[in-house]
Amino acid sequence: MSSKPVVLIAEELSPATVDALGPDFEIRHCNGADRAELIPAIADVDAILVRSATKVDAEALAAANKLRVVARAGVGLDNVDVSAATKAGVMVVNAPTSNIVTAAELACGLLVATARNIPQANTALKNGEWKRNKYTGVELSEKTLGVVGLGRIGVLVAQRMSAFGMKIVAYDPYVQPARAAQMGVKLLALDELLEVADFITVHLPKTPETLGLIGDEALHKVKPSVRIVNAARGGIVDEAALYSALKEGRVAGAGLDVYAKEPCTDSPLFELDQVVCTPHLGASTDEAQEKAGIAVARSVRLALAGELVPDAVNVQGGVIAEDVKPGLPLAEKLGRIFTALAGEVAARLDVEVYGEITQHDVKVLELSALKGVFEDVVDETVSYVNAPLFAQERGVEVRLTTSSESPDHRNVVTVRGTLSSGEEVAVSGTLAGPKHLQKIVAVGDYDVDVALADHMVVLRYEDRPGVVGTVGRILGEAGLNIAGMQVARAEEGGEALVVLTVDDTVPATVLADISAEIGAASARSVNLI
Repeated sequence: MSSKPVVLIAEELSPATVDALGPDFEIRHCNGADRAELIPAIADVDAILVRSATKVDAEALAAANKLRVVARAGVGLDNVDVSAATKAGVMVVNAPTSNIVTAAELACGLLVATARNIPQANTALKNGEWKRNKYTGVELSEKTLGVVGLGRIGVLVAQRMSAFGMKIVAYDPYVQPARAAQMGVKLLALDELLEVADFITVHLPKTPETLGLIGDEALHKVKPSVRIVNAARGGIVDEAALYSALKEGRVAGAGLDVYAKEPCTDSPLFELDQVVCTPHLGASTDEAQEKAGIAVARSVRLALAGELVPDAVNVQGGVIAEDVKPGLPLAEKLGRIFTALAGEVAARLDVEVYGEITQHDVKVLELSALKGVFEDVVDETVSYVNAPLFAQERGVEVRLTTSSESPDHRNVVTVRGTLSSGEEVAVSGTLAGPKHLQKIVAVGDYDVDVALADHMVVLRYEDRPGVVGTVGRILGEAGLNIAGMQVARAEEGGEALVVLTVDDTVPATVLADISAEIGAASARSVNLI
């Protein structure tokens, strides 16, 4: 019997992956896509390396008696049950930067292909047809490219396409205008971008807010000559609405690498000659696969040695005090709530930790909060190490404040940010009881006591009779059930704040109806799943 830790490679990976692991491990192989082969193979291994075909779900994790690390050689984690892994104490790592260049290059390729009809002309010529006139294209030079989402990949696309002589504009509410200006990019509201862009490329994370963002309404605002590329996430561009816009001549062309349901081999869009399609090739280059394999191999080595793992998705790899660990998911969720309430990235962000917990090193709570702040902002997996980089790239000043004094609760974590307008947004939370119930205890200056839920709504409005009833009526008419509600106010007749927990996501249209009817100063939806 080998005394070396066992690493199971469940899919074909670059030979450089094994080289990066080195001689200190027993390497085994299996076909992870075959459940009958995977389940027994995973039983006694310390780590498993996968790509996208192997599903490491609750069943597989339950069969893994010794598993300490799941390593995804790539960016996406759709095939890994991160929640179940966390509950099982299994670290999940990926390679968050392995494919950003590859993905950006594919988006650029789709832009060029849609402009010049390259795939269509290629197919026609190979079929014996010489159709120079039919496939006349348009130049990229001096055209306006609208980048929807100015994260790392969006920035790389903007840089590369500016070399074609394109004027770059972008929509990203989480990027400071000064930061965009440094890159030669002009920030616009989404409606403005839709109206002026000759080409549009999407680089956003897929969230309830971005799903269908480029839909029927948006596609009625664009130029009829516009060409739209989506190499980010399927569903951000509404495929049915895009098909209608193309058929009706309201959009000139499209380049698609991702789809709402994958694998996708049958779509009305595939019938249209002005659509260029690829089967989710964003990460499919030899270089990206090699980078991903080497990155996760290094992470596995660190994790099995008990060291800090930079690309850990669900836990930090260093030593964390037992009293601090339960606060990690709370701090991360507070960061996500802060972003939802702020609607933009803060110019300055303060993570404040109060109470007994501060006798330990709580730096990881700052990282966890920062991880949450950017979770729904960037189109990349956010880890404990790259979260500060995202803040640095956006010019966000981050500070950690600690104090052993906490008059109202044993321990409290607050995420407080100053926006570009000077407005301050803050949310505070604590853990209650032996089961560590996660609760919000303050929103700004308002004291509340609300258990965290997957779906929440926060409203600020002028205190007066009938508002709660109006909110309940509109949600009821939309088929949305209120699970809990708390109203807080500074004084009678002044401003009031209500926090609701609901059973499902509140659509933007419903939230807008509520805001209009009650005259809300602000209305925000928070989704933590």
